[in-house]
Amino acid sequence: MPVATCVACRGERPAALIRPKTSEPYCKQCFFDAFKTEIHETITKEQLFKPGETIAIAASGGKDSTVLAHVMKLLNEKYSYGLKLVLLSIDEGITGYRDDSLETVKRNQQQYELPLIILTYKELYGWSMDEIVRAVGRKNNCTFCGVFRRQALDRGAMKLAVNKIATGHNADDIAETILMNILRGDIARLKRCTSIITGDESDENESSVIPRCKPLKYAYEKEIVLYAFYKRLDYFSTECLYSPNAYRGNIRTYIKDLERLRPSSIIDIIHSGEQVLVKQTAKMPVQRVCERCSYCSSMPICKACLLIEGLNKGVPKLGIGKTERYRKEMEKSQTSCSNDQSLCHCLQEKLTTNEETK
Repeated sequence: MPVATCVACRGERPAALIRPKTSEPYCKQCFFDAFKTEIHETITKEQLFKPGETIAIAASGGKDSTVLAHVMKLLNEKYSYGLKLVLLSIDEGITGYRDDSLETVKRNQQQYELPLIILTYKELYGWSMDEIVRAVGRKNNCTFCGVFRRQALDRGAMKLAVNKIATGHNADDIAETILMNILRGDIARLKRCTSIITGDESDENESSVIPRCKPLKYAYEKEIVLYAFYKRLDYFSTECLYSPNAYRGNIRTYIKDLERLRPSSIIDIIHSGEQVLVKQTAKMPVQRVCERCSYCSSMPICKACLLIEGLNKGVPKLGIGKTERYRKEMEKSQTSCSNDQSLCHCLQEKLTTNEETK
């Protein structure tokens, strides 16, 4: 059988791979160039950065953040973006997973010669994810991790005095989030999840948050893996120990099935999400400041503080799902119960009753 030739260099080199995004044969060099060029075009077209800004790259040690750090450093030098890049990592406290992946991040720091700061859940919240899972179980643990991680990234970014946070969210991630919001009926969040940058001056609902951007928004996960593989980048590939039970996993499987049938499905979902018009009557959360930790929140007490208080009081399911309605009881704790112990007992009884009636 004749060897396929690269469509980009018009047969000068034999093809080494089939691009998942286009189903066309590419040689490695042309694939590298196309991959980086598309990310550069995304950055310039969407005006993600301004010269002189300090950008924190959310680094987990995984393929997405490792490729993001590698490409951002190359593009910053090649196109003279004028950015100062730093690595920001969050240690959730997951033994056998995050401790290993952070070793990869430390090696990336040396390989890319970028500053690195690591913050832990334990020092920020007093709880590690291992401890949280022992308290709440594996059914709702991703809720805690998601809320805490978002806030931890902002706290780390403020510590580094950065202008923006660049995350490794890829096209697959965004397509998953779009479908999750649709299936949950949370249409109002479609605008936010499809935005390539959130929290900037144009985002009236999140003006107090350090802006976040997604340079890999249109990059397929498979192509990120291919880039990391052929470039021989140093990254950590093990999945989180607590993620198999996450709802997102079901959506991910569905999207992978769609991609096998039609590779353009991922981009099609993203473009559909971008075009959906949110009704003017849809309520969007208005940002304010948490009364306890001064972090931005759509409620008087932010989700993180509520979850922490539930953990500390022995009511770990407080603030999850239907138990959200007990938030007011927590705020009125001094009047509804005589002391913290009786409050904990009252809430525990109601939570237990609620679980039994499901």
